[in-house]
Amino acid sequence: MHQLFELAELQARQAAGDRRYLEFLRVPSLSTGLYVLPAGDTDPQQPHAADEIYYIISGRARFTVAEDDYLVQAGSVIYVSAQVPHRFHSIEADLTILVLFAPPEPR
Repeated sequence: MHQLFELAELQARQAAGDRRYLEFLRVPSLSTGLYVLPAGDTDPQQPHAADEIYYIISGRARFTVAEDDYLVQAGSVIYVSAQVPHRFHSIEADLTILVLFAPPEPR
């Protein structure tokens, strides 16, 4: 099995759905989505049941994970273990984030 996704199409689907997160792929070993947080927004995340990777496509913000705080921007890649508290904050420029969960995050 294989699939191709175009960022512009995913962004349009996410915006049309009026939600921060658009899951666009789910297979037995992982799930993938697009997460969008506008500048000044609040990230309501809670710890997840799965490991995850964030790839910052665009934007700029701070990211707190456990006791650490980082500046993240386009090109940043973040790994977070399952059940570890984390969130984006101080969002200076609209964030567009590719998110990968392994195994898939429960719905």
